[in-house]
Amino acid sequence: MTQTLGIDFGTSNSAAGISMNGRPFLIDVEAGENTLPTAVFFDFDSGKTLFGRQAERALINGDDGRYMRALKSILGTPLMHESRMMMGERITFVDIIARFLKRLKKRAEDLCYQDFDHALSGRPVLFHSSDPEKNAQALKDLTQCYLAAGFKSVDFMPEPEAAALAAGQKGDGLKLIVDIGGGTSDFTVFQNTLQGIDILASHGLRLGGTNFDRSISFDHVMHLFGKDSEIRKDFGAGTHAAPRAIFHDLATWQMIPFLYAPEVKRKVADLQRNAVDRPAYDRLMNVLDDHLGHDIAFAVERGKIQANMDGQGMINLATVERDLNQPLSAEMLTTSLTPHMGSLTSAVQETLTLAGCTPDQIDSVIFVGGSSLIKDISSTVKTTLPQATLHYNDAFTAIIDGLALATANPR
Repeated sequence: MTQTLGIDFGTSNSAAGISMNGRPFLIDVEAGENTLPTAVFFDFDSGKTLFGRQAERALINGDDGRYMRALKSILGTPLMHESRMMMGERITFVDIIARFLKRLKKRAEDLCYQDFDHALSGRPVLFHSSDPEKNAQALKDLTQCYLAAGFKSVDFMPEPEAAALAAGQKGDGLKLIVDIGGGTSDFTVFQNTLQGIDILASHGLRLGGTNFDRSISFDHVMHLFGKDSEIRKDFGAGTHAAPRAIFHDLATWQMIPFLYAPEVKRKVADLQRNAVDRPAYDRLMNVLDDHLGHDIAFAVERGKIQANMDGQGMINLATVERDLNQPLSAEMLTTSLTPHMGSLTSAVQETLTLAGCTPDQIDSVIFVGGSSLIKDISSTVKTTLPQATLHYNDAFTAIIDGLALATANPR
């Protein structure tokens, strides 16, 4: 049996698998679950580090600690190697991600009764859209995380290519993988041959579900906490607009933990003292005092899903303040997502150019990743590729299925 473990380390969720009898076998990374939320919670009371759904439950229960999500988005940035004190020890994000990967490794080894010395990891085509140095550093960072997790070596496969492998030899014609993950979007044009699949081109950009959440939150929620309100000047008459940086960070999954620092709370206290809309800043200070930033982010995510499915959603912020809600219609969702759709269209067109084909030559589009199920994305792709048939089978597991298959013939 192979000693290589396939791992899909995602911005929102992660999974692990191996090839068994020519088919993907996905590990139950939690009891009865083959996907694991890419989340970590440092429990200050017990001194334990919790992962996945345990981490999410600790956050929902209001346990005293620090919750982190969207760790993949930090790869390639200076934040990866900045050390910070956490439960009495100084650690970096390399250490945190390594512990998460080690958790996947141990779970797979316990269930498969063998050691996994090598990993085959999925990776975005581009971690950062237009910064070669950051892309190289992100891959270096992720390699370091795998080695720190106990793997002796790690190889990488672009995530849309893994999804193409999972799609298999089904039908003729050119096919396009559209993989919209939590933090990146990736595209691969491929075709079937007698020898297997032939990858013609892959392309990607740093844009995904967390970006969509940030836009929705910034556009439709942050005003409840003081965005665009007026602040009285310390000296003299008149007011000035509230600075927007804190609201950008509060709407950004990976930046939320940094808002609980004392210096941030001091700045907010100054704004609160001079705010024209004092109740909004009272709410904001309550969010920082009680570490409720991720509660807001989860509420926005749930509202987005509901609005996408039903045409009308509700962002329930009762954890912040009783009866505090923000309606979210399909039209409001489209307003926030429209600027991103232009970037996705350009990326699809660039992928076709790299593959040397035209839109009318694409026979089918295979959507991968939870964020690919957003209706605005479907309509955007259909407008760009009007003759293609759209497929949504295995949107949540296609990448790990392909990686698991590939472990039978590791690079």
